[in-house]
Amino acid sequence: MKHVHVEVKQPAATPGAPGAGGTDPWANQNRVPGIKRIVAVASGKGGVGKSTVAVNLACGLNRLGARVGLLDCDIYGPSIPLMMGIHQRPTLNDDEKMIPPINHGVKLMSIGFLLDGDQPVIWRGPMIQRTIQQFITVTDWGELDYLLVDLPPGTGDAQLTLCQTVPLDGGVIVTTPQEASLGVVRKGIAMFEKVNVPILGIVENMSYFTAPDGTRVEIFGNGGGRREAERQNTTFLGEVPIFTEIREGGDRGVPVVVSAPKSKPGLAFLAVAENLRRRMNQAPAST
Repeated sequence: MKHVHVEVKQPAATPGAPGAGGTDPWANQNRVPGIKRIVAVASGKGGVGKSTVAVNLACGLNRLGARVGLLDCDIYGPSIPLMMGIHQRPTLNDDEKMIPPINHGVKLMSIGFLLDGDQPVIWRGPMIQRTIQQFITVTDWGELDYLLVDLPPGTGDAQLTLCQTVPLDGGVIVTTPQEASLGVVRKGIAMFEKVNVPILGIVENMSYFTAPDGTRVEIFGNGGGRREAERQNTTFLGEVPIFTEIREGGDRGVPVVVSAPKSKPGLAFLAVAENLRRRMNQAPAST
């Protein structure tokens, strides 16, 4: 069995990138054969639980009967291997394409699979761009209903590279209720609008905490995600309260949708996954 060895060389110039000579940045977009829809999971800032939402959405969609892949585009801080409980290196097929590892029914790809231990990634932007392009085009994803892409926070190289490499069917924005998060969310939405990616909806994470005596404690405020969805004229996909089981599942590599799908946190994520599936079925796939 052949194993993957990745060597990323910094290109002299990235076609379509700013300063690359006026090349049409979308000229090299191509659909990935076998993948029906590609959806980015994004946030304007870090710390809102975007990767937690991404893994539970992926597992939730799989539980709803879909064929799902999950691509970790956070090159500097990959967390999908930990949260999905798998660390094996990809192998190669006869066509020299990477075969994505599978766990909890989801096909996975992450730079974390190719690193040893806590090895850091100290790369400049063009190397990030090239790696993401290879993860999309040189991975044997097979037949998928949905490929979810877990993006790093912000509006930088990873986001632009993804949008230039494949036509996205939409973006899901993850936020917490507080204004500090929502203010940056608006920048993320504006970025997707500039690159012609439709917003499929907003997920409000860490909505509230229920104390042992049943009191609802709104640590980060109340209803900000729903109000922002109304302001942006987009779908509010749902809210996910704070549950210890969600954090424990991510640390153990077994998302709560897998370990306890009928629990309150499991049902919260499944409701978001169902709303996302319904929303995607309403929207035509990119061509």
